[in-house]
Amino acid sequence: MNELTGLLKEKYQIIFKDISLLEQAFTHSSYVNEHRQLALTDNERLEFLGDAVLELIISKYLYSHFADLSEGKLTKLRATIVREDSLAMFAKDCQFDKYIRLGKGEENSNGRDRSSLLCDLFEAFLGALYLDQGVEKTKEFINQVIIPKIETGAFSHEMDHKTALQEVLQKNGDILIEYHLIKEEGPAHARIFHVEVSGGGTVLGEGSGKSKKIAEQSAAQIALNNILSADA
Repeated sequence: MNELTGLLKEKYQIIFKDISLLEQAFTHSSYVNEHRQLALTDNERLEFLGDAVLELIISKYLYSHFADLSEGKLTKLRATIVREDSLAMFAKDCQFDKYIRLGKGEENSNGRDRSSLLCDLFEAFLGALYLDQGVEKTKEFINQVIIPKIETGAFSHEMDHKTALQEVLQKNGDILIEYHLIKEEGPAHARIFHVEVSGGGTVLGEGSGKSKKIAEQSAAQIALNNILSADA
């Protein structure tokens, strides 16, 4: 557990006040069943709480940052972000898989690599963090681990503004749609790209992002908003 607390402190600036909550979050039911004499508690109740906290924080982020998406598309995007394989990926990114306490049977059956187990672990950690330090610290952790994945396009197949713009512009026939990089700024490790999109030679919108791909999606989103506003 000392290695885990060191990792959390160094990488995420998290120091648990109640270490028993952290221990519970990283204790699988199989470990509890094999160590009944220790009177341990598994992470299932924390998982229940963490699931709700995660959904609330992600919902608020998506609502604020994707104003053009309908309720249905927001729901679909959220489901993609918080689904089992995504949360398992986040758990591995955080190296949580190294520290979960498993029973021998679960360990021998490769439980440490099982997506459902890692998903539950990640949610349990969020529940423990929420109880120990509140929603703001939990939000900070999510901002470090999950939000950058959203911003760099890991879930862009659920929010493809370029395709949506093409469908709107070409519904009455072909029209040339072009994306132009107009400016780059910032240091090499934190570059910001500015892109404008035009349709039929007319500039429709300008967007920015940490990569050209994100900037193009941003420009398309703004162009869509401009078109919808003009048609309203």
